[in-house]
Amino acid sequence: MSYNIALNFEDGVTRFINCNEGETVLDAAYRNQINLPMDCSDGVCGTCKGSCQQGQYDLGEEYIEEALTDEEAEQGMVLTCQMVPSSDCVVNIPAASTLCKTGSMEASGSVTEVNLISSSAIELKITADADIAFLPGQYVNIKVPGSNETRAYSFSSRPGSRELSFLIRNVSGGLMSSWLVGQAKTGDKVTLTGPMGIFYLRPVGRPLLMLAGGTGLAPFLSMLEHLQASGCSQPVHLIYGVTNNEDLVAVEALQAYAAAIDNFSFKTVVANPDSGHPCTGYVTNHMQDAPLNDGDVDVYLCGPPPMVDAVLGYFREQDIEPASFHYERFTPSVAALEVA
Repeated sequence: MSYNIALNFEDGVTRFINCNEGETVLDAAYRNQINLPMDCSDGVCGTCKGSCQQGQYDLGEEYIEEALTDEEAEQGMVLTCQMVPSSDCVVNIPAASTLCKTGSMEASGSVTEVNLISSSAIELKITADADIAFLPGQYVNIKVPGSNETRAYSFSSRPGSRELSFLIRNVSGGLMSSWLVGQAKTGDKVTLTGPMGIFYLRPVGRPLLMLAGGTGLAPFLSMLEHLQASGCSQPVHLIYGVTNNEDLVAVEALQAYAAAIDNFSFKTVVANPDSGHPCTGYVTNHMQDAPLNDGDVDVYLCGPPPMVDAVLGYFREQDIEPASFHYERFTPSVAALEVA
């Protein structure tokens, strides 16, 4: 038996490795030619210290307290030289991937569909040539064919499938948008680098509030695909905001998730006051159904910078501090990640 271990490096790169039963994460990484930080490999120096974000493991009793205190262990800190997984795990490594003599994986695929699903959004579907592992919510950099430029896009598809999909903002004059709308055709080869990002779905142990703006809906579609497959006993509420009615996309998919996932509900909001939509304004004007629970909630937020700033301001004004708050800002050409 082996387990899938996601190593999240501090520069945003994620590498997946297989860890054999009874094998330490450090040894598995070395076997996969990833040199995690270490000096002793005996649980003495603490150089290989990281943190386990999810999954089950055993640390044994061979390490000393100067390397890892009991308090640190209770908080999920680990020594990769002592950590023996007993399930799939996500481990944060406090070092850049390049310092560990690794980096993002490069993969290739073929365009299967390009759909202009609204005037402001494009759906891109790609069949990968090989498996691409990622965590629900992460993104890849896609090279724009005919150039040396890349653009960052979140997966909207479920992990574990070679059939990849992306929800892309249609930017007038944008390099990727222009290629997709004017030149792309079925069978065109594309290069993807990743996965990357620390905006991903953590284990669900309390209610979830998802806040999406525009094509910031993409990572939530991937998360919902995961929840549909794995099941979820906690309330999950999504508020999806756009500027105009025609910017609303994937509503039928959200309705299908609401029918398939217990306790999932969603609301769409249109900023334009003349839209005639039942909910107008901003997502912060429509939080009455949100499972805030006096802060006992995990919040995930993905949208343009003004939306992110407005939501952060809302929580400050309401004096609510969520149990965890994960957010991603994006601009039309690049994704800039910030997590709190």
